Amino acid sequence: MNKVCLEYIWLDGTKPTAQLRSKTKVVSADEASNPPVWGFDGSSTNQAEGDASDCVLNPVKVYPNIFNGGQLVLCEVLNVDGTPHISNTRRQLTEIVEVTQEQEPWFGVEQEYTIGRETKTWASIPLGFNEDEDGELEEPAEQGPYYCSTGTARAFGRSLVDRHMFACLQAGLAYCGQNAEVMPGQWEFQIGTADPLTVADDLIVARWLLDRLSEEYGWNVSFSGKPLSGDWNGAGCHTNFSTKNMRLPFSGMDAVAKACGDLGANAASHIAVYGAGVKQRLTGEHETCSWEEFKSGVSDRGASVRIPWQVAKDGHGYLEDRRPNANCDPYLVLHKILETCCT
Repeated sequence: MNKVCLEYIWLDGTKPTAQLRSKTKVVSADEASNPPVWGFDGSSTNQAEGDASDCVLNPVKVYPNIFNGGQLVLCEVLNVDGTPHISNTRRQLTEIVEVTQEQEPWFGVEQEYTIGRETKTWASIPLGFNEDEDGELEEPAEQGPYYCSTGTARAFGRSLVDRHMFACLQAGLAYCGQNAEVMPGQWEFQIGTADPLTVADDLIVARWLLDRLSEEYGWNVSFSGKPLSGDWNGAGCHTNFSTKNMRLPFSGMDAVAKACGDLGANAASHIAVYGAGVKQRLTGEHETCSWEEFKSGVSDRGASVRIPWQVAKDGHGYLEDRRPNANCDPYLVLHKILETCCT
């Protein structure tokens, strides 16, 4: 009988930032077409107590697994009675999608991350940085030449980045590009444009693939919003958003302006779910607007919400919310934007 490896992937209950977990189930080829519900020890994932530790993995989406020819099975976590677990933020997004789908919301996310390595003194320093004989951090030349760069003195970690890109494409994700970012060792990939659940689900799987591939290089991947203090850019998950009204020729800019106004009026509630440490990144420096204020502007990378110049020129399109942290929960971010702009 043919056997298939199913890699069950889920978000755990770690605070303040949920971590990715996965485990493998070997099933018959017949079972692989409809992955079964499975269970796990929630007391080891910050999702249950030891005296009632069982949690349920409910498959919601399946992708090809490039590592063993099997399948990646993205799951939501349920309680044993079938109700959504308190850590199940995907269910929140599912519910609001149902009541906002007539507005045809589209999203695209720009996931920044930092590739690091362990040294004698440091648990992780970004590629491109070193330590001296005394264990002090040696910083490279100031940021500027690293963005969209090439060459061994400017681009660090491309082998992992390219391998990740091909893995995402093989898995059928809505992956649409990548580039080196402003800080050495920092990169970005983009997911979208697509419906909210596709974008959020594919981003979770893309993060898992990046973590999984990093094991083979002996590097680590950080989604921290401020992986290194000092005069270095942080890492965000800029979120592009539009509705059918925003995309309408002639009248679309009115809808874009209204969405900016709604986001500004609810700024504090967005910051609350945009990722742990977001206030340390949103300082008003390094291409950010301070978390204590809100502003939108055309082509302004120091704004909370940027309207691309092409959108302003065409008179319709989308906006870019630049506030979400690299470590944000995409289900919470997309839910909050839909709640603010579409309900």
